[in-house]
Amino acid sequence: MGTYVDNNLSRGEKVVYEARYHWKIWCQLSSILTLFIRPLVMTKTDEFVITNKRIIMKTGLISRNIFEMTVQHVESVNVDQSILGRIFGYGTVIIVGSGGTKESFPDIAKPLAFRRAFMDTLD
Repeated sequence: MGTYVDNNLSRGEKVVYEARYHWKIWCQLSSILTLFIRPLVMTKTDEFVITNKRIIMKTGLISRNIFEMTVQHVESVNVDQSILGRIFGYGTVIIVGSGGTKESFPDIAKPLAFRRAFMDTLD
């Protein structure tokens, strides 16, 4: 688990599921052009976590994008996978919150497990 999540858990809150990027990010053109620094920074700094109270997603090193939403305010967790995504086990996780908030996070490994973990927190 990353440092952002560790430092911002509330009392009684525990991590239920932690997602990671798929190895596909190492094979992209942007990775090769940056001498593999970009995917290294992404894997070390970005955090995708479901706790028993909320979903926390932090991306970025210098400029951060932090998405936090309580479980009660999430309307749906959608998964978008291409054919290759289904074969190799990656996809885009799209979180839709009440009020129309919509955030997408691409290249997540095991996106269906992420959605399943979220659904299990609702029980």
